[in-house]
Formats: sequence, structure tokens, C-alpha cells
Amino acid sequence: MTRGIVVVAQNNKTENYVEQACLLAMSLSITNTDTPISIMTDDDVPTEYQSLFDKIIPIPWSDSAKTSQWKIENRWKVYHVTPYDETIVMDTDMLVLQDISNWWKVLENYPLFFTTNVYTYRGELVDNNYYRKTFVSNDLPNIYTGFYYFKKNDTSLKFFEWLELIIKNWELFYGQLATKDYPKWCSIDVSAAIAIKIMGIENHVTNSKIKYPSFTHMKPATQKWFHVPEKWTNKIETYVNKDCEIKIGNYYQSGIFHYTENNFISESVLSKFKVKANVW
Repeated sequence: MTRGIVVVAQNNKTENYVEQACLLAMSLSITNTDTPISIMTDDDVPTEYQSLFDKIIPIPWSDSAKTSQWKIENRWKVYHVTPYDETIVMDTDMLVLQDISNWWKVLENYPLFFTTNVYTYRGELVDNNYYRKTFVSNDLPNIYTGFYYFKKNDTSLKFFEWLELIIKNWELFYGQLATKDYPKWCSIDVSAAIAIKIMGIENHVTNSKIKYPSFTHMKPATQKWFHVPEKWTNKIETYVNKDCEIKIGNYYQSGIFHYTENNFISESVLSKFKVKANVW
């Protein structure tokens, strides 16, 4: 039985998602040395980082996201390319800051699992719907695809078949199942939630009563600040020490840190992770 992490990374005109994936891989190599990570991409992975990845997987069946800004149109392909029997899928703009190997023991109880609870940098449960209006108003499962798990089985295969169909015809499906607070573009979270709702499996693939698996979500409006900035990185100081421990304000971060803003990756942050992960 093989277990590993897969990320999908496609650069656009403003964001270097491959660099984000490399930083994620470095964080994993520091805290979870026995957990392999693979990357699905058609962009070049710099030579210095290639050894961090178990597999570098070309995007199959042509690039469905050529004209897309958010580059989510190929994500349904993860099921078909993963080299693992059990797979965690993560967004590229995340860091793994502690040993999460015990999370597999929770995840293995599910055919497919999606995070529903996320936290502020202070460790508080995010309880506002600023970014989740479409989910609330259309009674969709409140899932986050920033972190999810699947094993190879009939339920997961059917889910990814639905996800492919929804992504390729998102305006049609959103017009039927997300009519209120209708998204203006194809959202991977909304598309996955619709697939789960169509299949009627929410209670089988989520668990809102458990604290983890989850992540710290750094979207500004989730932080319970009275004045919400455009970027959280403009609001509060970040400290990264030589051991790649991260402190936001007065709070050390743990678990999975979803920094969301590319400017978090300063040259200083990148160099500290490269030194700690022995990447040169």
C-alpha cells in the first residue's frame, strides 16, 4: 500500500505555482521525510528542486487550462495519474510544518475525505461565510479542496468522473445548482461540492466534528480582524527562523499553513527552506 501527496502546478502570467510546489516539497522533506510528493505539471521544474519530487508527471490528454487564470481545469485528472494507492491532494501555496503521518490513520477510514473546518493563524475555527456565500445560499457541502484525500475505489472514481463533467460544463451545472451568489468563473471548491451533492455522499466524505485533517487558512477576511486588509501580509509581521518555524504576529504556526499570497515567498523565506532542506 503506497501513500503520498500530489500537487497540480501550472504557472500563469502572475503566479509561479511550480515555485510554490517546490517550497511545499521542501517543507515536507523537513517535517515528513517518509512521505513522498509528486507534481503534475507541464511547466519546467528547476533542476535544483527535481530531487524533492517522487514523480514529475506531465499533464495528460492535453492542457484544458491553457486560457485559464486559475488553472483548475486539469485537476480532475489527479485520480488517473497518481502513483499512489492513497493520495492527499494539496494546493501548492501550502507548507507542512509538523509531522502529519498520523493523519493517514484518520483518512484511511474514508473512501474520499474533504476538509470542512479551517482555522485562523491564532488557531480559531473560521466561522464566517465571507468567501463561502455560494455554499451557504445553495446548500452545498462546505468543503475545501486545498486539502483532500482519496483512495482508489469506485466512490472516488465516480466522484472524479462527475468532477470532470462539471468542470467541462460548469456554467450549466452552476446554473442549476449554484444559482444564488452565482460564481463568475469555474471554482474547484464549488465544482467538487456539486459533485458531492449530486452523489449524495457528504456524510461519507466529511466530518465536521474532528479537528484534523485541516489547515490554517490565511485569507484576510477569515482572520476575524475588525479592519480587513486587501492582503494579510500587509497587516501583520511574519517571522521565519533558521529551522523554518513560522511565527505570524505572536503565534507560532503548526500543521498545514495555507499562506494564499505569493508575496509570502520572499527571497529570505525561500533561502531558509533551501538551507534546511539541503537544496542547492
